[in-house]
Amino acid sequence: MPQQSSRRKAIKNLLAGSVAFSAFPSLSLADVASLKKAPLAMKGNINHSVCRWCYSSIPMEEFCAAVSAMGLKAMDLVGPADWPMLQKYGLYSSMCNGAEISIPKGWNDKQYHSTLIKNYSDMIPLASKAGYKNIICFSGNKGTIDDETGLKNCVEGLKQIMSQAEKNKVMIVMELLNSKVDHKDYMCDKTPWGVELVKRINSDNFRLLYDIYHMQIDEGDVIRTIRDNHQYFCHYHTGGVPGRNEIDETQELYYPAVMKAIVEVGHKGFVAQEFIPKNSDKIASLKQGVSICDV
Repeated sequence: MPQQSSRRKAIKNLLAGSVAFSAFPSLSLADVASLKKAPLAMKGNINHSVCRWCYSSIPMEEFCAAVSAMGLKAMDLVGPADWPMLQKYGLYSSMCNGAEISIPKGWNDKQYHSTLIKNYSDMIPLASKAGYKNIICFSGNKGTIDDETGLKNCVEGLKQIMSQAEKNKVMIVMELLNSKVDHKDYMCDKTPWGVELVKRINSDNFRLLYDIYHMQIDEGDVIRTIRDNHQYFCHYHTGGVPGRNEIDETQELYYPAVMKAIVEVGHKGFVAQEFIPKNSDKIASLKQGVSICDV
């Protein structure tokens, strides 16, 4: 993302309902009608989703209408307040949020455990009742906490909610984020650390969100990593490197090859577009991104 706090601010504003949508241009009925006339003809190998925060300048209902008309079936990073709107347009909440405190304040720090346990204990049955399976979580920043202590703290805290997650058939999903550009000091910034956490939690209801954008920055070797560790990943995010913009020829990753690897390892979850459109027609950029990834 262009600035470290972009996603945090966008999600915070969406959760608080404080985005002044009237200040932004909205989609016309003609735009949505046009999408309905020419929805994407998708191959069915990838379950496509899109992250809400990247399009926060578009009012929620208009965005839902456009996403549905395009042919997508799901949206990421939407909390309970907006689930009824998703349902109105036949959209699935593919990665629920709202239980986390913030990206820097996560499970690796015991001082946040009581709040996080309360938040997730409340969210798990809500998501389950709504028919949703994935809830996002974050490791938190390192500060003075070393990697091993962070692992132990995460295990200690997360294990206190895992029986409830298992009972409700809900997946708790920790996101891998880069600590080089966007989230300085974030602990879960490398696949091996995240994989080790999954092994220690030892539950079928805890997995990782492999963010292709973030891991290209911190690790590279994306396709090999997916092939070697796919059993620990249940969800993927996209984004152009550098800059986190459109995933077209302006960036360094060749997404069709990455998507083919995801299909080949048998991934049945979702792949969500999480790039920040810099083109004026944001919906056209989203449509292009989904088309690129539909292998």
